[in-house]
Amino acid sequence: MIRWQHPSRGLMLPAQFVPIAEDCGLIVEIGRWVLREACRQARAWQIAGLPFKRISVNVSPLEFHDRGFLKGVQAILTETRLEGKYLELELTETVLMENAEFSTSVLQALKAMHVQLAVDDFGTGYSSFSYLRQFPIDVLKIDQSFVKQIMSNSTDSTIVGAIIGMGKGLGHLVLAEGVETREQRDYLIGQACAEGQGYLFSRPLVAAAFASFLRQGVAEFAVH
Repeated sequence: MIRWQHPSRGLMLPAQFVPIAEDCGLIVEIGRWVLREACRQARAWQIAGLPFKRISVNVSPLEFHDRGFLKGVQAILTETRLEGKYLELELTETVLMENAEFSTSVLQALKAMHVQLAVDDFGTGYSSFSYLRQFPIDVLKIDQSFVKQIMSNSTDSTIVGAIIGMGKGLGHLVLAEGVETREQRDYLIGQACAEGQGYLFSRPLVAAAFASFLRQGVAEFAVH
C-alpha cells in the first residue's frame, strides 16, 4: 500500500490521497508505477539473498478493470525478471463481485502467470461462499476490524475462528490483518492461522529498513 512522502506535508497515508487519485483517474498510472517498483525491489531482495517470500500489492477497482491491466502485469514481471509466484495481488470482495464473470477471466489469466491472488478485508464485503469456490484465490486476509476485537468480543472471536477453518478447508492460506498485541497473536496461533501482519511485528518501513528487518528474521509468527 503506497505512502506519499510529500515535500511540504510530510508522510501522507493512502486514505489521504488514493481516493482523489481514483476520482481523477491517476490511480491507474500510479498503480503501474507501484507494481513496477514493488517487483523491482522484490527482485533486488532476492538477488541479495534475503529470506523473501512474496510481495503483495493492492489493486484498485479502476486498475483491475483497465483494459491494459493484464498486459501491464506481464510486462512488469518480464522487465523486472521477477517470477509471478513471488507476486501477490490483493483485491477486495466488492471488486471481484462487481462482475463475477469478468473477474473470473482476469484472475485465471493472472494465475496463468503464476501470480498469487488474495482477497483483502475479507468479511466486510459480499463474503459469498460461491465465489470462494469459483475464483482461483490463494489467500484470505481477515479484516482487522475482527482481529481487533477477538479478545474482548466472543462473536468476533467466533467469526475469526470460522473464517480460518473455512479458508483452510478450501485450501486457502489465511492471513490476519491488524495484529497489534501478543494476545491476538497467541489466539490466532491457537486457531492455526497461517500468517499475520500488523504493528506487533513492525510499522511500515522503507525498503532499506525492511531489508535489515528481513536479515534479522522473525521467529514468533510468519510476517507478511
